[in-house]
Amino acid sequence: MIAQVIIDIPAQQTNRTFDYAVPPELETLVAPGMRVLVPFGRGKKHQRQGFIWRLANQSSFKGQLKPLAEILDLAPVLNGEMLALAGWLAQDTFSFLISCLQTMLPNALRASYQRRFHLLTPLPADSPLTALLDDPTNGHLPDELSPLLLRTLRNAEQAGQLTIAYQVAQRTKVKHVTVFTVKISPAAAQAAQSELRANAHQQIALLNLIQAQPGFSGASAAWQAQLPELTGATLTTAVKKGWLQRSEQEQYRRPNQLPQPKAALPLTNEQQTAYQAVAAAMADRRDQVFLLEGITGSGKTEVYLAAMADALRQGKTALMLVPEIALTPQMVQRVQERFQKDVAVLHSGLSAGERFDEWRRIERGEARVVVGARSAAFAPLQNIGVMIIDEEHESSYKQDDMPRYHARDVILHRAVTHQCPVILGSATPSLESRARAQKKVYQLLRLTKRPQTAHLPTVQVLDMRDADKVAGKPSFSTVLITALQQRLDRHEQSILLLNRRGYANFVMCRDCGNVIKCPNCDISLTLHRDIQALKCHYCGHQEPIPQACPVCQSRHIRDFGAGTQRIELELQEILPTARILRMDVDTTARKGGHQRLIDKFGRQEADILLGTQMIAKGLDFPNVTLVGVINADTSLSLPDFRASEKTFQLLTQVSGRAGRADKQGQVLIQTYNPDNYAIQLASHQDYEAFYQREMHLRHAGGYPPYYYTILVSVNHRQEDLAAQKIYQLFRQVQPVLSPTAVLLGPTPRMIARINNQYYYQFIIKYKHEEKLFTTLQRLVLEMQQESGFQLRIDREPLQIS
Repeated sequence: MIAQVIIDIPAQQTNRTFDYAVPPELETLVAPGMRVLVPFGRGKKHQRQGFIWRLANQSSFKGQLKPLAEILDLAPVLNGEMLALAGWLAQDTFSFLISCLQTMLPNALRASYQRRFHLLTPLPADSPLTALLDDPTNGHLPDELSPLLLRTLRNAEQAGQLTIAYQVAQRTKVKHVTVFTVKISPAAAQAAQSELRANAHQQIALLNLIQAQPGFSGASAAWQAQLPELTGATLTTAVKKGWLQRSEQEQYRRPNQLPQPKAALPLTNEQQTAYQAVAAAMADRRDQVFLLEGITGSGKTEVYLAAMADALRQGKTALMLVPEIALTPQMVQRVQERFQKDVAVLHSGLSAGERFDEWRRIERGEARVVVGARSAAFAPLQNIGVMIIDEEHESSYKQDDMPRYHARDVILHRAVTHQCPVILGSATPSLESRARAQKKVYQLLRLTKRPQTAHLPTVQVLDMRDADKVAGKPSFSTVLITALQQRLDRHEQSILLLNRRGYANFVMCRDCGNVIKCPNCDISLTLHRDIQALKCHYCGHQEPIPQACPVCQSRHIRDFGAGTQRIELELQEILPTARILRMDVDTTARKGGHQRLIDKFGRQEADILLGTQMIAKGLDFPNVTLVGVINADTSLSLPDFRASEKTFQLLTQVSGRAGRADKQGQVLIQTYNPDNYAIQLASHQDYEAFYQREMHLRHAGGYPPYYYTILVSVNHRQEDLAAQKIYQLFRQVQPVLSPTAVLLGPTPRMIARINNQYYYQFIIKYKHEEKLFTTLQRLVLEMQQESGFQLRIDREPLQIS
């Protein structure tokens, strides 16, 4: 038997299967989708993890096949659907197959590698390798080696004094707890009690508990909850005397506590119509796509929950994606209130252990509903009845790194496999989705009213060019501050949006005009007051705030622009009694950061929630009656054809956070472009008018959804080589395109250098091109011969800059 294995090396040279002989004793155990260890490269000690792609009876390899070294799984970690999905994804996104396979698994199932050395002769007494030895003949090599260590290793290896090998270190850890179970009958417990001395108080109490609850079992904490004075020593004594039995049991790490269950809310007429359309498709096993376009607060979530409940009633499962970790806590709570233990959660905010345990609950069929961010699209659910993408317009559903997939494409592909409907929900659908609904590719469902007593908020656009501003605080109009003070007086809550983190946008010398830039990237450094440093948001470089200009030595250095940190400090000065929470990447970096801030605001322990775009959507707080947008122009002037669409979506979404209960909401939008159509139409929540206007502009400019787009990008440490390569690729692509296709570029990227890599690119706009994809696949294959280059081919990129 031959195992065709995909090796865990994401490179073009290894982007294929390698044949290995299956030892006879393993032939009945192996199956596609299992992880294995295999010898790879020079020598037998170099081992890599891989996935069995398929099994065969013969190999085309003419030499001697190496045998599989070890099987890592009792059952496949990737089923047939996931393997087929990985194959499709690799083709669709021009990605390495191993990258697609690894994307589908939690980190705990991915291998980490250690470099170790084995001594063949003793080391000299003064060798720097002595400090790395774990035992007399073996040692572990760190990831980074000093020139001295590197030279010593190379010389010793060439002299035959040692060998170096890669070893796979598994991250998989199943959590176990010690459980104590009653082993004797109540009568035996009573007899044992009569033999104890009178002052053996803990043992007497324990035997009384055994008589009262003969079936009791649990970890030491459960026993101590019944008997607070009980110690571990007493439990150990009880095991020795045969009263209790000790055993190790697997325990799941749960990301959160289950909330109290809640019954379903009655559906409005519009909600009922939408739900019935989805339910009919589910009953007929149709992979129909529904675009649920509902104004903010119209109850889209209730439609989702009703569809999920219908799937569960039919013995099927349900999958729901949300765009941000920030949205997960509230959405998970809503879903868990309805479906309790049936719900599993998958997102990057979980620890590796929690994610591993949630994945296993899904894979074992113990969780039938999955809620998660982008990567949850690969949840190993069986027999899926309905799949939902909330806020379907969000750019966070697109993966930036290989494989550069869009979660919507993955979900639509899986829907065909499972013959189930898909709901794409949004108050502001992407133009691509809305255009498909207009062409009847998707079925459009609308929710036009908020349920019960809730009404849309009143919206006022404030022209900051001539508005009265707070003295010394140009980011705040007096109108906004007065409205905030009114909410403080009425004990109501407010949300403030500024889509820019940090304290200041950049630091500049007022004498010579020098802007402090990142040494690794063509971008200015952002000032962060909390860590008293300048930071690059692209490569992570950090340096102290300079006291003098590095160019002219002037001490007249000043920060410009405003980020969430500065706004928080200035707001606290203006409103000293206000309790302010700041929610951005910096305050939510620690595990559970989103949950803590959202819970605190939900308990009304803060008056104002200030944050970036992560607070703009999905959040539902009944006491929020004011939403303020500090600067509506941050994304409007970006060199991106989607700039107006992103601005409209962000303003519409954040406006929807106000007045979601019986209190009237108010929205104040501060802008220097009050007449811009995106801002004006967002203030009226008029999506249809925006859609018509924007589609007209897209048609005139030849942009999606009227054209498909592909971004071809190349990067290298030397700028001249990157430029030469992109022109070479351009000349290879141009002849195969039809006259209807449009090529833009080649040009440097807007930020041409990131992390000391120079980026050049061109864009292909097309409608139907027969030869394009085979040509691009050929370019990918040819790049394996090129050293130092990285080729990126991105279908339908959301960032073209």
